[in-house]
Amino acid sequence: MSTAHRLLGSGDHRVLVLHDWFGTSAGWGSFLDYLDGDTFSYAFLDYRGYGDRKAVTGAYTLAEIADDALTLADELGWQRFSLVGHSMGGKAVQQVLAQAPQRVRKMVGLAPVPAGAYPLDADGEALFYGAAQDRDKRLAIMDLVTGQRASRVWVDLMVDRSLQLSTREAFGGYVKDWVSADLTERIVGSRIPVKVIVGEHDLALTAEVMRGTWLSHYPNAELEEIANSGHYPMHETPVALATALEAFLRA
Repeated sequence: MSTAHRLLGSGDHRVLVLHDWFGTSAGWGSFLDYLDGDTFSYAFLDYRGYGDRKAVTGAYTLAEIADDALTLADELGWQRFSLVGHSMGGKAVQQVLAQAPQRVRKMVGLAPVPAGAYPLDADGEALFYGAAQDRDKRLAIMDLVTGQRASRVWVDLMVDRSLQLSTREAFGGYVKDWVSADLTERIVGSRIPVKVIVGEHDLALTAEVMRGTWLSHYPNAELEEIANSGHYPMHETPVALATALEAFLRA
Protein backbone atom coordinates (compact mmCIF):
# COMPACT_ATOMS: atom_id res chain seq x y z
CA MET A 1 0.00 0.00 0.00
CA SER A 2 1.41 3.41 -0.96
CA THR A 3 1.81 6.14 1.65
CA ALA A 4 -0.71 8.96 1.11
CA HIS A 5 0.97 12.22 0.17
CA ARG A 6 0.68 15.34 -1.98
CA LEU A 7 3.13 15.86 -4.83
CA LEU A 8 3.88 19.27 -6.34
CA GLY A 9 6.23 19.84 -9.27
CA SER A 10 8.30 17.57 -11.49
CA GLY A 11 11.83 18.94 -11.15
CA ASP A 12 15.00 16.95 -10.57
CA HIS A 13 15.67 18.37 -7.10
CA ARG A 14 13.47 16.31 -4.81
CA VAL A 15 12.24 17.68 -1.49
CA LEU A 16 10.42 15.89 1.33
CA VAL A 17 8.27 18.29 3.38
CA LEU A 18 7.08 17.61 6.95
CA HIS A 19 4.35 19.73 8.54
CA ASP A 20 3.91 21.19 12.02
CA TRP A 21 1.97 20.00 15.08
CA PHE A 22 -1.17 21.93 14.12
CA GLY A 23 -0.97 21.37 10.37
CA THR A 24 -1.31 18.79 7.60
CA SER A 25 0.17 18.20 4.15
CA ALA A 26 -2.52 20.59 2.85
CA GLY A 27 -1.95 23.27 5.47
CA TRP A 28 0.57 25.43 3.62
CA GLY A 29 -1.68 28.18 2.29
CA SER A 30 -0.87 30.22 -0.81
CA PHE A 31 2.87 29.52 -0.31
CA LEU A 32 2.40 26.49 -2.58
CA ASP A 33 1.43 28.76 -5.49
CA TYR A 34 4.88 30.37 -5.49
CA LEU A 35 7.05 27.23 -5.66
CA ASP A 36 9.07 26.37 -8.76
CA GLY A 37 7.69 23.05 -9.95
CA ASP A 38 10.04 22.93 -12.96
CA THR A 39 13.15 22.86 -10.80
CA PHE A 40 11.81 20.99 -7.76
CA SER A 41 9.55 18.07 -6.87
CA TYR A 42 7.95 18.50 -3.44
CA ALA A 43 6.35 15.59 -1.58
CA PHE A 44 4.17 16.58 1.40
CA LEU A 45 3.53 13.81 3.94
CA ASP A 46 0.68 13.60 6.45
CA TYR A 47 1.62 12.05 9.79
CA ARG A 48 -0.37 9.16 11.20
CA GLY A 49 -3.54 10.57 12.72
CA TYR A 50 -3.46 13.67 10.48
CA GLY A 51 -5.06 14.82 7.23
CA ASP A 52 -5.43 12.08 4.63
CA ARG A 53 -3.96 9.62 7.15
CA LYS A 54 -6.22 10.60 10.02
CA ALA A 55 -7.55 7.05 10.28
CA VAL A 56 -4.05 5.54 10.38
CA THR A 57 -3.04 4.76 13.95
CA GLY A 58 0.48 4.51 15.30
CA ALA A 59 2.91 5.21 18.09
CA TYR A 60 2.92 8.95 17.24
CA THR A 61 6.66 9.47 17.57
CA LEU A 62 9.36 11.29 15.60
CA ALA A 63 10.95 7.96 14.74
CA GLU A 64 7.69 6.78 13.22
CA ILE A 65 7.39 9.99 11.18
CA ALA A 66 10.93 9.43 9.89
CA ASP A 67 10.21 5.80 9.03
CA ASP A 68 7.11 6.85 7.09
CA ALA A 69 9.01 9.64 5.32
CA LEU A 70 11.74 7.25 4.22
CA THR A 71 9.12 4.73 3.11
CA LEU A 72 7.51 7.45 0.99
CA ALA A 73 10.88 8.38 -0.52
CA ASP A 74 11.44 4.73 -1.44
CA GLU A 75 7.97 4.50 -3.00
CA LEU A 76 8.73 7.60 -5.08
CA GLY A 77 12.13 6.22 -6.10
CA TRP A 78 13.96 9.07 -4.40
CA GLN A 79 17.38 7.87 -3.26
CA ARG A 80 18.55 11.38 -2.33
CA PHE A 81 16.45 14.37 -1.41
CA SER A 82 16.38 17.59 0.55
CA LEU A 83 14.28 18.00 3.67
CA VAL A 84 11.98 20.83 4.78
CA GLY A 85 10.33 20.74 8.19
CA HIS A 86 8.09 23.26 9.93
CA SER A 87 8.07 23.54 13.75
CA MET A 88 7.59 19.96 15.04
CA GLY A 89 8.42 18.91 11.49
CA GLY A 90 11.76 20.67 11.97
CA LYS A 91 12.62 18.16 14.66
CA ALA A 92 11.21 15.32 12.56
CA VAL A 93 13.51 16.13 9.61
CA GLN A 94 16.45 15.88 12.02
CA GLN A 95 15.21 12.42 12.94
CA VAL A 96 15.25 11.54 9.22
CA LEU A 97 18.80 12.86 9.01
CA ALA A 98 19.81 10.77 12.02
CA GLN A 99 18.34 7.62 10.47
CA ALA A 100 19.55 8.10 6.89
CA PRO A 101 22.30 10.76 6.72
CA GLN A 102 23.65 9.53 3.39
CA ARG A 103 20.33 10.25 1.68
CA VAL A 104 19.96 13.91 2.70
CA ARG A 105 21.11 16.60 0.28
CA LYS A 106 20.12 19.78 2.16
CA MET A 107 17.89 20.57 5.12
CA VAL A 108 15.65 23.54 5.91
CA GLY A 109 14.02 24.22 9.26
CA LEU A 110 11.06 26.62 9.26
CA ALA A 111 10.54 27.98 12.78
CA PRO A 112 11.92 24.56 13.74
CA VAL A 113 11.99 22.76 17.07
CA PRO A 114 15.65 22.10 17.99
CA ALA A 115 17.14 18.61 18.25
CA GLY A 116 17.37 18.56 22.04
CA ALA A 117 14.66 18.16 24.65
CA TYR A 118 12.37 21.21 24.73
CA PRO A 119 12.21 22.52 28.31
CA LEU A 120 8.77 23.32 29.69
CA ASP A 121 7.93 24.61 33.16
CA ALA A 122 4.80 23.44 34.97
CA ASP A 123 2.62 26.02 33.24
CA GLY A 124 4.10 25.10 29.87
CA GLU A 125 3.44 21.41 30.44
CA ALA A 126 -0.16 22.14 31.37
CA LEU A 127 -0.58 24.28 28.26
CA PHE A 128 1.08 22.01 25.70
CA TYR A 129 0.02 18.64 27.11
CA GLY A 130 -3.49 19.91 27.70
CA ALA A 131 -3.93 21.23 24.16
CA ALA A 132 -4.99 17.86 22.73
CA GLN A 133 -8.31 18.09 24.56
CA ASP A 134 -8.70 21.84 25.11
CA ARG A 135 -9.44 24.25 22.27
CA ASP A 136 -8.61 27.30 24.39
CA LYS A 137 -5.11 25.96 25.01
CA ARG A 138 -4.57 25.46 21.29
CA LEU A 139 -5.72 29.01 20.69
CA ALA A 140 -3.34 30.36 23.34
CA ILE A 141 -0.41 28.52 21.72
CA MET A 142 -1.30 29.76 18.24
CA ASP A 143 -1.63 33.32 19.51
CA LEU A 144 1.71 33.12 21.32
CA VAL A 145 3.79 31.81 18.43
CA THR A 146 2.38 34.39 16.00
CA GLY A 147 3.32 37.25 18.31
CA GLN A 148 -0.16 37.94 19.72
CA ARG A 149 -0.80 40.13 16.69
CA ALA A 150 -2.71 37.99 14.17
CA SER A 151 -6.40 38.39 13.36
CA ARG A 152 -8.66 36.41 15.69
CA VAL A 153 -10.53 35.16 12.60
CA TRP A 154 -7.30 33.62 11.24
CA VAL A 155 -6.26 32.20 14.63
CA ASP A 156 -9.70 30.62 15.07
CA LEU A 157 -9.47 29.13 11.58
CA MET A 158 -6.06 27.58 12.26
CA VAL A 159 -7.19 26.13 15.58
CA ASP A 160 -10.43 24.74 14.17
CA ARG A 161 -8.59 23.09 11.28
CA SER A 162 -6.23 21.42 13.73
CA LEU A 163 -9.21 20.05 15.64
CA GLN A 164 -10.91 18.81 12.49
CA LEU A 165 -7.90 17.35 10.68
CA SER A 166 -6.07 15.45 13.41
CA THR A 167 -7.10 13.01 16.12
CA ARG A 168 -6.68 14.00 19.72
CA GLU A 169 -4.66 10.82 20.33
CA ALA A 170 -2.16 11.74 17.64
CA PHE A 171 -1.98 15.40 18.66
CA GLY A 172 -1.35 14.42 22.29
CA GLY A 173 1.10 11.66 21.42
CA TYR A 174 3.37 13.70 19.17
CA VAL A 175 3.79 16.56 21.62
CA LYS A 176 5.06 14.22 24.34
CA ASP A 177 7.70 12.89 21.95
CA TRP A 178 8.89 16.13 20.36
CA VAL A 179 9.15 17.80 23.76
CA SER A 180 11.13 14.98 25.40
CA ALA A 181 13.20 13.45 22.58
CA ASP A 182 16.90 14.38 22.40
CA LEU A 183 18.52 13.79 19.01
CA THR A 184 21.54 16.03 19.61
CA GLU A 185 24.24 13.37 19.78
CA ARG A 186 22.94 11.77 16.59
CA ILE A 187 23.05 14.91 14.44
CA VAL A 188 25.60 17.30 15.93
CA GLY A 189 28.46 18.08 13.57
CA SER A 190 26.67 16.99 10.40
CA ARG A 191 28.15 18.99 7.55
CA ILE A 192 25.16 19.03 5.23
CA PRO A 193 24.03 22.52 4.16
CA VAL A 194 21.31 23.76 6.53
CA LYS A 195 19.11 26.84 6.46
CA VAL A 196 16.97 27.98 9.38
CA ILE A 197 14.12 30.44 8.75
CA VAL A 198 12.22 32.14 11.57
CA GLY A 199 9.64 34.90 11.76
CA GLU A 200 10.57 38.06 13.63
CA HIS A 201 7.35 37.95 15.70
CA ASP A 202 7.57 34.30 16.84
CA LEU A 203 7.71 34.52 20.63
CA ALA A 204 8.80 30.90 21.13
CA LEU A 205 11.21 29.70 18.42
CA THR A 206 13.23 32.87 18.02
CA ALA A 207 16.44 33.70 16.18
CA GLU A 208 18.24 33.66 19.53
CA VAL A 209 17.02 30.12 20.22
CA MET A 210 18.22 29.04 16.76
CA ARG A 211 21.69 30.48 17.31
CA GLY A 212 22.03 28.46 20.51
CA THR A 213 20.77 25.22 18.95
CA TRP A 214 20.59 24.69 15.20
CA LEU A 215 23.51 26.99 14.33
CA SER A 216 25.70 25.42 17.02
CA HIS A 217 24.77 21.89 15.93
CA TYR A 218 25.40 22.27 12.20
CA PRO A 219 28.67 23.89 11.04
CA ASN A 220 27.22 24.70 7.58
CA ALA A 221 24.04 26.33 8.88
CA GLU A 222 22.72 29.79 8.07
CA LEU A 223 19.86 31.77 9.62
CA GLU A 224 17.30 34.11 8.08
CA GLU A 225 14.68 36.08 9.99
CA ILE A 226 11.63 37.01 7.92
CA ALA A 227 10.13 40.41 8.67
CA ASN A 228 6.42 40.81 9.44
CA SER A 229 5.94 37.11 10.20
CA GLY A 230 5.45 34.94 13.23
CA HIS A 231 5.54 31.15 13.38
CA TYR A 232 3.60 30.63 10.13
CA PRO A 233 5.43 32.41 7.29
CA MET A 234 3.71 30.10 4.77
CA HIS A 235 0.50 31.95 5.68
CA GLU A 236 1.82 35.30 6.91
CA THR A 237 4.52 36.04 4.29
CA PRO A 238 4.27 33.30 1.65
CA VAL A 239 6.18 35.00 -1.19
CA ALA A 240 9.11 35.86 1.07
CA LEU A 241 9.24 32.30 2.38
CA ALA A 242 9.13 30.67 -1.06
CA THR A 243 11.86 33.01 -2.28
CA ALA A 244 14.16 32.34 0.69
CA LEU A 245 13.59 28.59 0.63
CA GLU A 246 14.27 28.05 -3.06
CA ALA A 247 17.25 30.42 -3.18
CA PHE A 248 18.91 28.17 -0.61
CA LEU A 249 17.90 24.92 -2.32
CA ARG A 250 19.23 26.19 -5.66
CA ALA A 251 22.58 27.42 -4.33
